[in-house]
Amino acid sequence: MTATLVKEASPPTPAHPDGARGRRLRRRGRIIAALFVLPALLLLGALVVYPVLFSVGRSFFDATGNEFVGGENYAEMFRDPATLTAIRNTAIWVVVAPTLLTGLGLILAVLVEKVRWATAFKLLLFMPMAVSFLAAGIIFRLAYDEDPDKGVLNAAVVSVHDAFKDASSYPTARARDDEGLTKEADGSYVTGADVSPGGTAVLGLVGVAPKDLPGDAGPARTAASREAGPDEIGGVVYLDFTPGGGGKPGVVDRSESGLPGMKVEAVRDGRTVASTTTAADGSFRFTGLDGGSYAMKLPSSNFAAPYDGISWLGPALVTPAIIGAYLWIWTGFAMVLIGAGLATLPRDALEAARMDGANEWQIFRRITVPLLAPVLTVVFVTLVINVMKVFDLVYIIAPGPVQEDATVLATQMWLVSFGGGNNQGLGSALGVLLLLLVIPAMVFNVRRFRRSQR
Repeated sequence: MTATLVKEASPPTPAHPDGARGRRLRRRGRIIAALFVLPALLLLGALVVYPVLFSVGRSFFDATGNEFVGGENYAEMFRDPATLTAIRNTAIWVVVAPTLLTGLGLILAVLVEKVRWATAFKLLLFMPMAVSFLAAGIIFRLAYDEDPDKGVLNAAVVSVHDAFKDASSYPTARARDDEGLTKEADGSYVTGADVSPGGTAVLGLVGVAPKDLPGDAGPARTAASREAGPDEIGGVVYLDFTPGGGGKPGVVDRSESGLPGMKVEAVRDGRTVASTTTAADGSFRFTGLDGGSYAMKLPSSNFAAPYDGISWLGPALVTPAIIGAYLWIWTGFAMVLIGAGLATLPRDALEAARMDGANEWQIFRRITVPLLAPVLTVVFVTLVINVMKVFDLVYIIAPGPVQEDATVLATQMWLVSFGGGNNQGLGSALGVLLLLLVIPAMVFNVRRFRRSQR
């Protein structure tokens, strides 16, 4: 009984001192962590959260920022043709650029495994990522220049074109009004008076600078005085211009040059029966002609303007041209990321497929691509987010006259707000629209990243 009372009267066991100390340590750790995170949170709030909230609020006010207009700016967005063009171009960018980049990255990542100098090849393709968008835009603005003497792309296109189709040597040549040559609707010249076998035709042209004459051009005086045989028609095509002045129009003077390489046709009853090309002194001959009269014709191909290439930065091609510049920059990025995923694939599955008789195409289509699907998805979504914000390339590469044809939401937002529109209310609404379009892709990427971490 006494022992029981003593046991019941014993004082309670005090709480272990380590429990309170542990709570204090954890509380202090949270405070220290908060202090370290605080600068980042302040920067995030100042550079991200505050601008977003301010833009949302500003989008409900007019251009001056003083009058509340509600959703008028959002309605105006979809009434403005320039904004609709920006939305259309942004949709083109979102569909085309990430798809092409993911496809190119996949193909290059697979092929680079079979290249001996794989590291050097990857480095070469990844190097454009080190170039700023400003510098890349300037580079491609020059490359897309329509002048073949400046734009490297048009220089190549013109070279290939001229290799298969001869360019005219006399694009500026023309006949005098009183020279007896009549200009046709297609740009060719035809003699007004017909010529019969045994006769000659003297065809004078002007509009060609003496310095632009071919190097082998010779004097036309002798050719003009040469008589034709009884069954042939002769003549000369010459530059009816005397350097230094003097000379008589319509007459081949001593110092006037022939026009070599000029195509001449003999036409009878509206049909070409013979054709030839002038010699170095501008002379030509038609032999074996039947009796009758013929008109001499200088076809329009003699006067065709030189091929200047493709208008890369014209209204029709400016958006594809800028997307091409974007591909040049980001292909290496897609290839490296997909290549990293490719390196983690189980090689035993690939070898087993080869042992079962599958060819490389079947392995690529049925094993490699399905196993790389998570990586391809991340690359694609990341590029979608990136192209929605593209600004630098569009603003730099697109010339002023076609800026509206190439505009996307980011450039349109800047143009409306600061590039002459001076309507920050509408520009803020465009910014909010762009944010709403980007958020779903960002959420998808974050969720996929968290799932991969588990």
